[in-house]
Amino acid sequence: MRVRDIVEQQKIAALALLDISAKNRKMVLRNSYLKASRQTERGKNADIKAYIIPADQHDPLTMEKMINILLGQGIKVFKSSADFTHENHNYKAGSYIVSMAQPKQGLVRWLLGRTFYPDNFYTRNVDGSPKRPYDMSTDNIAEYMGVDVRPVSMAVSADLNVVTDKVHSIGAIEGNEIGYVIEGRFNDAFTAVNLLFDAGIEVRRVDKSENGVKAGDFVIPPLGQGDLLNNIAEETGVSFKALSVDPSGIGRPIERLKVGLYRRYLAGNMDEGWTRFLLEQYKFPFDQLYDKDLTKSNLRKYDVIIMPSDNMNRLRGSDEDYTAQFPPEYRSGLKEDETEALDEFVKEGGSLVMLGDAGEFAIDEFNLPVENVVEGISTKEFWSPGSTLRMSFNNEGNKLAYGMPDEGVALFLVSNDVCKVKRNTRNYRVNRIASYKDRDILESGSLLEEDHIADLAVGVSVTHGEGDVVLTGIRPQFRAQTHGTFKILFNALISRE
Repeated sequence: MRVRDIVEQQKIAALALLDISAKNRKMVLRNSYLKASRQTERGKNADIKAYIIPADQHDPLTMEKMINILLGQGIKVFKSSADFTHENHNYKAGSYIVSMAQPKQGLVRWLLGRTFYPDNFYTRNVDGSPKRPYDMSTDNIAEYMGVDVRPVSMAVSADLNVVTDKVHSIGAIEGNEIGYVIEGRFNDAFTAVNLLFDAGIEVRRVDKSENGVKAGDFVIPPLGQGDLLNNIAEETGVSFKALSVDPSGIGRPIERLKVGLYRRYLAGNMDEGWTRFLLEQYKFPFDQLYDKDLTKSNLRKYDVIIMPSDNMNRLRGSDEDYTAQFPPEYRSGLKEDETEALDEFVKEGGSLVMLGDAGEFAIDEFNLPVENVVEGISTKEFWSPGSTLRMSFNNEGNKLAYGMPDEGVALFLVSNDVCKVKRNTRNYRVNRIASYKDRDILESGSLLEEDHIADLAVGVSVTHGEGDVVLTGIRPQFRAQTHGTFKILFNALISRE
């Protein structure tokens, strides 16, 4: 079969659908009406009557992105025009409500409701090992994005208006002759900072919560309310709040780091593509580095190197049957020279960010005092195929967790790493980014035998020579969907000294 034949078959199928719909339009319309009305009635009688999305969020700008995703799916969303109380909880004006009494109630339930992947005869193999789901064991976008969503058992009665257009806040600029603060809890704060860097503005970062600012916030000198701040506030939604003290005495100056993103050949790497897309969206400049670029002399030009999550055989180029499919000049694999160059890059003061599964490479090759406790473990003993897990973030003790909430959830994939520090004289070099809860770890999806990861590190930063290796454990930027953990990557790209 030729490519042209595939195109022709697709054209035939599309035209056939249109032809059948035109010939049976009354039946199609009636069936659509019946489906919508029955789903609405089912949602109306469900135990959960609605989901409330409070206006008071850790990152309200990310909440707006989630609302726009719901609207894009054809889901009806309401917004409260005044404060209200529901089921003994107070909600501020601007809170959003998604009723289950609507045609797409099934979609609402899966996107916003806590879900559990079944564990039964159909999801286990004959030997008792779990079957891997087609994709994820949960697709709760609220949990992915770090947005607080609350299910309620009674229909919401308040002053509500239907949201008809995409929502996008425009940041405010407070008049000030001292300086401004940008809250580090917003993902979009990093876009704002990158735009300020583009304009040559001095930016400082706060390391200690005091004087009305928090660890991870950004401060800038007074710039007036000219076009620059107005344009940034309009584009990002980030507000510039007035400082009460001289910004030169707060935090430390930061500068834009030179970032390199490793991109191997061998048909490419999906995680690299998503990482590249995310960095572009948030205005992080970077260079793409291929195997030939991983030399000691070339890497000295960079401050941070990102290694996307990858299969170890592909990363090392050790899958000979696979690599043989490609011409020699397009075969990737981190050999001895490239590995030594990366090792020296870190020891001389660079930062190497290993996303997700790539961390195993650094643990092995750099002899880091860390082990991945779930490596090689049987799926009967531990299993979590694309689930959201509960954790605590070290947002005061590790700069990589700046701007994160004290408690939250993150997406765990079946091949991700779970870090444990080895007992040796170098333990002091390891600093946790976040830790799994000690019990009741599962939020949504599936998790077998949580004791294997209870109270262990989600990710760590390891001092290695004069630099550091960041092992994220999870993939904080997974498919550019997990907004709730983007800041773990973003913080790694901001000057930390």
